[in-house]
Amino acid sequence: MARYKSDFLNTLDERGFIHQCSDFAGLDALAVKGEAIGYIGFDCTAPSFHVGNMIVLMMLHWLQQTGNKPIVLMGGGTTRVGDPSGKDETRKILPIEQIEANKASMQRACAKLMAFGAGRTDAIMLDNAEWLTKLNYIEMLRDVGRHFSVNRMLALDSVKSRLERDQEMSFIEFNYQVLQAYDFTVLARTQGCNLQMGASDQWGNIVTGIDLGRRMGTHQLYALTTPLLTTSSGAKMGKSVAGAVWLNEDMLGAYDFWQYWRNTEDADVGRFLRLFTTLPMTEIARLAGLQGAEVNEAKKVLATEVTAMLHGRAKAEAAARTAQETFEQGTLAQGLPTVEIAATELAAGLGVLTAFVRAGLAKSNGEARRQIAGGGLRVNDAAVSDDAAKLAPGDVRDGVVKLSLGRKRHVLLKPV
Repeated sequence: MARYKSDFLNTLDERGFIHQCSDFAGLDALAVKGEAIGYIGFDCTAPSFHVGNMIVLMMLHWLQQTGNKPIVLMGGGTTRVGDPSGKDETRKILPIEQIEANKASMQRACAKLMAFGAGRTDAIMLDNAEWLTKLNYIEMLRDVGRHFSVNRMLALDSVKSRLERDQEMSFIEFNYQVLQAYDFTVLARTQGCNLQMGASDQWGNIVTGIDLGRRMGTHQLYALTTPLLTTSSGAKMGKSVAGAVWLNEDMLGAYDFWQYWRNTEDADVGRFLRLFTTLPMTEIARLAGLQGAEVNEAKKVLATEVTAMLHGRAKAEAAARTAQETFEQGTLAQGLPTVEIAATELAAGLGVLTAFVRAGLAKSNGEARRQIAGGGLRVNDAAVSDDAAKLAPGDVRDGVVKLSLGRKRHVLLKPV
């Protein structure tokens, strides 16, 4: 039986998105009428969203799919300050040019998950630099700062935890919560926004925004957070052997993206199908119920569905075929990620450590050396035992050299 009147909250509830809400009844009443206008803010600290951002991006997706309006707020202004949440050290302050470049690059993934336009439920994208960079400091202190209690600010988790660990917090970081709260007020006044969503570590900042809106005379505002996501083994979502799992294809190819989801732990398959796909709940229940070796079929569906959302159905299915050829048929799939090298470089003898670093299968020569010691690296499916070994033209098979890290990560080195 549905717990809520609105499709929005029922969808989020049955799929496992909800951690906290400031007022379920009030938000439910808005959403059932299609009047929930919700935003999530994203600072522009990297050129792409990563898998860890997907859970909140999917909240915006479902907000739109259930007849309400999503707002994507890019933090062109707040990125110049740096969110202290979950950090022991001050975030590196990026040059404005880098922030702008990151913002432009990040926007690409949003268009894959929601429809933008001028319609009632169409998503819009804004940048808080539009109003934050125009603030006068004295006016900001007088009109906004006077509503903040330093006592409450110090009690906020993002501040309190840093101070308890004896880690320094700069004054600019201390002001981050003021700017985030002000964003909510500006969006309420200019866009009719009434909901801010985010991960659970943003709860204190979001509630501060609700309080500021009340003090500055906005309509009633609401908060909704999703759990911080980890895998069943406790690992943080969005990390792989090679580093962050980016959503932009120019930073992580469709095949490697597919493989990340294919390697999901058995215990996480059902949960990830609910959170990261749009499959019907009946189909998810069927897939989540598979046992033993059959669970691998559910993992392939998960990988293909998530990849299709971000990279398109054709590339998702091509990645699935490549994986099948590589792992099930034992053939050399030309669809594997490929890195080109100069044929002259191979002719001169390319160090195996350098080759694995160039292929992105190791971050450094030292890491490659450690993988060799543990038996983790292979060339053309043969284990590498000598870290001083060199690749030569004789290692080329069908025009490529196959490099492997473990059993699941492969890259083709192609001399040109």
